[in-house]
Amino acid sequence: MISLAETAILLAAAVIAVSLFRFLRLSSILGYVAAGLVIGPWGLNLVGDVDRITNASQFGIVLLLFIIGLELQPTRLWVMRRTVFGLGAAQVVLCAVLLGAVAWSLGLAPVPAGIVGLGLSLSSTPLVLQLLAERGQLKTQHGRAAFAILLFQDLAVLPVLAILPLLAGGGAPHPAGGAWWTGLLKLLVVIAGVIVGGGRLVLRPALRIVARVQVSEVFTAAALLTVIATALVANQVGLSASLGAFLAGVLLADSEFRHELEADLEPFKGLLLGLFFVCVGMSANLGLLESEPLTLLAVTIGFLGIKILAIAALGRFGRCRGDEAWKLGFTLPTGGEFAFVLFTLAARQRLLDARTADLLVLAVTLSMMLAPLLLLAEEAVRARWLAPAQAPYDAIDERDTPVIIAGFGRFGQIVARILQVKRLAFTALDSSQTHVDFVRRFGNKVYYGDASRLDLLRAAGAANARVLVLALDDVEASVRTAVLAREQFPNLKVLARARNRQHAFALMDAGVTVIVRETYGSSLEMAGRVLEALGSTATAAREAVRRFRVHDEATLAAQYAVKEDEDKFRATTVEAAKQLEKLFEADEKPADG
Repeated sequence: MISLAETAILLAAAVIAVSLFRFLRLSSILGYVAAGLVIGPWGLNLVGDVDRITNASQFGIVLLLFIIGLELQPTRLWVMRRTVFGLGAAQVVLCAVLLGAVAWSLGLAPVPAGIVGLGLSLSSTPLVLQLLAERGQLKTQHGRAAFAILLFQDLAVLPVLAILPLLAGGGAPHPAGGAWWTGLLKLLVVIAGVIVGGGRLVLRPALRIVARVQVSEVFTAAALLTVIATALVANQVGLSASLGAFLAGVLLADSEFRHELEADLEPFKGLLLGLFFVCVGMSANLGLLESEPLTLLAVTIGFLGIKILAIAALGRFGRCRGDEAWKLGFTLPTGGEFAFVLFTLAARQRLLDARTADLLVLAVTLSMMLAPLLLLAEEAVRARWLAPAQAPYDAIDERDTPVIIAGFGRFGQIVARILQVKRLAFTALDSSQTHVDFVRRFGNKVYYGDASRLDLLRAAGAANARVLVLALDDVEASVRTAVLAREQFPNLKVLARARNRQHAFALMDAGVTVIVRETYGSSLEMAGRVLEALGSTATAAREAVRRFRVHDEATLAAQYAVKEDEDKFRATTVEAAKQLEKLFEADEKPADG
C-alpha cells in the first residue's frame, strides 16, 4: 500500500508539474513524467519504493482499456478487422525486423536482437491515446489507424510472453505445465466463453440488479468490481489484465450502462494514468544519461527515426492521405510500457545483459518524454515547409447568406445552380484547392477550406445562416461537420447528403433529420422508367415508385432503431422485404388496371 505521506507527495508533484506544463501549452503527460523525475531516486528522492507504486499505477492502464472497449462496439470492431490485423500486424513485423536487423548488425546475437526489435516496435497505448484525446484526433484518419495498430500490439503481447520462456529454456514446456500450445488453446477457449456468455449471461444481468438499487456510489463500486474481476480472470488464464478489461468493455459497449460506466470510471482512470506516467519518470536510470549520453541519444534517435519512416510508409500503403500518413508516423514512433516488462524479463532470463536492458529502458523512457514534442515538431515542420502556400481558408466576403453549401462537387453544384436561378445567395465551401480553382473558372463563388472547422463555419456566417447543405464526399468529415453544426449553431437547419445507409445512420446519430441518399432519387427514377418500358402506364409506374419510397424510408427508420443489434437488424431487413412483397402483390391488379 502507498502511505499517506507518499500519496501527498505524488499528488503535490503532479498538480504543480501538470499545471506548469499546461500553462506552457505542453502535454500533461510530459508534466507527469517530469514530476516523477523530480521526486524519484535520481531527483529529490522523496519516494522510496518505486516498484510498489508502479504496480498500483498499472490499474490505470486497465481502466483505460476498459473505457476504450466501451467506446468500441463489436460491430465496429468487426468493421476494423482489416486495419487491426492488416496494418497492425504489418507495423509490428516491419518495425521488429528493421530494428532487430540494426541490433544484430551492432553485435547482438540473433535472439537478443529479435527481442530488442520486438520490444522497440511496440508503442505506449495510454500515452498515444491520451495525446490523441488531448488534440481531439481520436476520430481522424491517423487517429483510427493508430488505435487499430495499438490494439493489435496489445493482442501481440500474449504470444510474446508465452514464447520468451521457451527462448530461455530452449523449448522447455510451458511454465504452467504442458506444452505451450496447450496454454494458448485454453486461452482461446476461455476468451470464446467470455465473449459468448460472459457479457449477456453474467455482466449485464448483474449490473441491472445493481442499477435497481438506485444508489450512485454502489453502481460506481460495481463498475470498479467489473473491471477488477475481468482483469483477475484474464490473469488466471495467462491473458494480460489490460486485454481482459478491454474485452469486458467491448461486451458492454452496446448495453444500456455504457455511458454511466464511462462517467463513473473516468476520474479513476485519469488519476491512475497520471500516476503511471509519474512512475515512468521515477523509474528512469539517469545514471546512464551521465555516463553514456551519446550512446543513449543515438539509440533513441535511431529507433524513433526508423519507426517514423516505416509507419509513415505503411500508412501511405494503407491508403492514408499523405499528410495523415506522416501524422501516423509521428504519432506511434515512441516505445511503450511493454518494453519495460520485456527487457526486464529478458535480462532476468539472461537473454539480454543488464547494461543493454537498462540502456534500452532509459531510451524508451526518453522517447515517451519526447512524444508530445515530436507531434509539436511535426506540426511546425508541416506548417512551415510541407503545407500548401495558402491560408487555412479563403477570406470570405462579409455578407449574410441564407445557405451554406459544404462540398462543391457534383451534388453540391446542382443545389447551387438551382439557388442561382432563383437568385438566392449562398456561400460554398470545398476542401480541395484544385477543385476550387477549377470551379472558379466557370464563374462560381466558392471558397477553399475544411467545413468541419469551427472557425471556417463562423467565417462563412453559420451563426446567421438558415440552412447548411452537407454535400461532402468524405463520410467522416460530413459527420464531423454535422456534429459541430448541431452543437455550435442550434438554429441552423442541416440538410445532408448520405452515401449509403451506414452514412445515413451516422448522420441521424448526429441529430440530422433531413437526409438525402445520393443515388437514391436517380435510382428510383430509373426504376420508374424501366416499369414504363415494360408496359406499365406512367401513372402506375410513379405510384409503384412512391409506394417503394414510403416503405423504404419507414424501413430505414426501423433499422436505425436496432442498428447496434445485428440479429434484430437482420430480422428487420427480412421482415421489411416480406412486407414490401405483400404490398405490391395486393396492389398489382389495381396498379396495372
